[in-house]
Amino acid sequence: MLEVLHVLSTSPEALHHAVIFLFNGAEENVLQASHGFITQHPWASLVRAFINLEAAGVGGKELVFQTGPENPWLVQAYGSAAKHPFASVVAQEVFQSGIIPSDTDFRIFRDFGNIPGIDLAFIENGYLYHTKYDTADRILTDSIQRAGDNILAVLKYLATSDMLASSSEYQHGKMVFFDVFGLFVIAYPARVGSVVNYMVVLAAVVYLGRKLLQPRRKTAHYTKDFLCGLGVTLVSWFTSLLTVLIIAVFISLIGQSLSWYTHFYVSVCLYGAAAVAKIVFIHSLAKRFYYVNASDQYLGELFFDISLFLHCISLISLTFQGLCLAFVSAMWVAFPLLTRLCLHKDFKEHGAGGKFLVCYLLGLSAPYLYVLYLIWAVFEMFTPILGRSGSQIPPDVVLASLLAVCAVILSSYFINFIYLVKSTKRTTVALTLVCAVTFLLVCTGTFFPYSSDPASPKPKRVFLQHMTRTFHDLDGKVVKRDSGIWINGFDYTGMSHVTPHIPEINDTIRAHCEETAPLCGFPWYLPVHFLIKKNWYLPAPEVSPGDRAHFQLVSKEQTPWNSVRLTFEVTGPSHVSFYVRTHKGSTLSQWSLGNGTPVTSKGGDYFVFYSHGLQASAWRFWIEVQVSEEQPAGMVTVALAAHHFSGKDKRSPELDALKERFPAWTFPSSWVCTYDLFVF
Repeated sequence: MLEVLHVLSTSPEALHHAVIFLFNGAEENVLQASHGFITQHPWASLVRAFINLEAAGVGGKELVFQTGPENPWLVQAYGSAAKHPFASVVAQEVFQSGIIPSDTDFRIFRDFGNIPGIDLAFIENGYLYHTKYDTADRILTDSIQRAGDNILAVLKYLATSDMLASSSEYQHGKMVFFDVFGLFVIAYPARVGSVVNYMVVLAAVVYLGRKLLQPRRKTAHYTKDFLCGLGVTLVSWFTSLLTVLIIAVFISLIGQSLSWYTHFYVSVCLYGAAAVAKIVFIHSLAKRFYYVNASDQYLGELFFDISLFLHCISLISLTFQGLCLAFVSAMWVAFPLLTRLCLHKDFKEHGAGGKFLVCYLLGLSAPYLYVLYLIWAVFEMFTPILGRSGSQIPPDVVLASLLAVCAVILSSYFINFIYLVKSTKRTTVALTLVCAVTFLLVCTGTFFPYSSDPASPKPKRVFLQHMTRTFHDLDGKVVKRDSGIWINGFDYTGMSHVTPHIPEINDTIRAHCEETAPLCGFPWYLPVHFLIKKNWYLPAPEVSPGDRAHFQLVSKEQTPWNSVRLTFEVTGPSHVSFYVRTHKGSTLSQWSLGNGTPVTSKGGDYFVFYSHGLQASAWRFWIEVQVSEEQPAGMVTVALAAHHFSGKDKRSPELDALKERFPAWTFPSSWVCTYDLFVF
């Protein structure tokens, strides 16, 4: 940003529009700085478009993974100006589906400012993201140069564009967009994409329909074989997925999850080989026992038609749902169909000879190369994320499923070769052997998940919170008080690999959920308890931070609309989490926060995150509780967690000592916090 600012400020070229460079802080404080700018700054109302720079990794290509909304001219601007484009509507729809547990300033500008924009992010080497290894020296100069070339070019294009002044006039619908191997961007309106998709479907229907219009005897024979082949293909896909899932679940149960985290090839050899082997095996059985008397050429053509039909169904389904990523399925129908039509005569006369094979592979090269390009980006982004996706979802199950889907897609137009070759025995045996050997090596713990290699570190992330908890009853008396170091591992392996180094962190100190307390009675920084339920609580002395949080009930009053308003006041450190749980017969009707409508977290409790700068007055707010029946045990439980993230209050001798004992392949983050619970 600084270099682009320098270039623009010293350039003699006049810009038609002003450019604001916004350097946001407080991003991990739930994007507060961008929210502050777009809702409070006097310039905010003048902004017509924005480019948001993000990172989910350390360098590499910067991916355009969000645009708009409903402003296709922005995509066209990027496509026209970017020198090294890397953009995909697939990434946009995957990100906006919520699968990736992340958020960016893009949402703030879009939802609170109603401003269209472009979201770019570095995605390579996400293993280092938000760790001590995430340093400037690890970002290649080429990555900065590439990003600078793209951003400067797009910025100049927008700043001299006539569209920017009246951008609302060009707002219409979604856009299909994707780059072609970084050379250029193809972009067109989603409604045009739907028309193209249905035209491709129509062509496939005509092609398949002609075979059903043959003489009756041939048609009946073809239809029967087609339906049986369709069943065999679906069975091969289902059993392929089932096989890798069984392996993945077994690997997870024996404690060898994430064996591929540092060595990705392990997942390909284990799950990829198993998926392909099962597909080949099922079709080999069908060829041997069912299609005994059919000719190889007939079977090759039949299973090509089946693959075309299944991709056609996928295309119809995705288009009907309004997903722009349907263009990928359109490629998998259009290119193979065109190739088959061009080679049909040659195949009839000479069979699957060398010339046919070369031409067939060339015809399929476009969809295959593009999908491989997409698959690379998917695994580049997703693999590191699986190392910080919580303790609830087995990452091996996720990765095995992805690899099985990849195997199904990539094998679809090669299934027919199983019926064209004399034998698949060697292929099946080789794949099975690769899978079996890898499986044995994984089971014996040969592949350690993490690495502290300075050249390519892949650390395990751990949160350590030294806390003191105090629980009060309805009369304000302390009924429970304890202290300890609360330990959260951010991946599925928990503390199993850490226990040999720190024996006291084992299942005997697993943290138990306080059923009557909001969010299990722990000081969550953000409400991620639905992702992390395996945690540990190691007893330790009490903490007494200097800037301790003070929480008090200022007033309790009955409202004319028959609810009880509780007004609270909080002082303390810069980061505070406030939790609310209503008792049976009570509901939280409104509060003085946000737009006044309370919103629950995924666990059903109410969660509020509050932070302030170095100087701040007391935080005063109220909640209203509607009571439908008498509550002898109180109507609501509230709790306050105060997080000390900086200064001397952040540390404790016990916390520092424990942190030092963690092995080099971990990245522990630590701080001090307090937790106070009250009933009213």
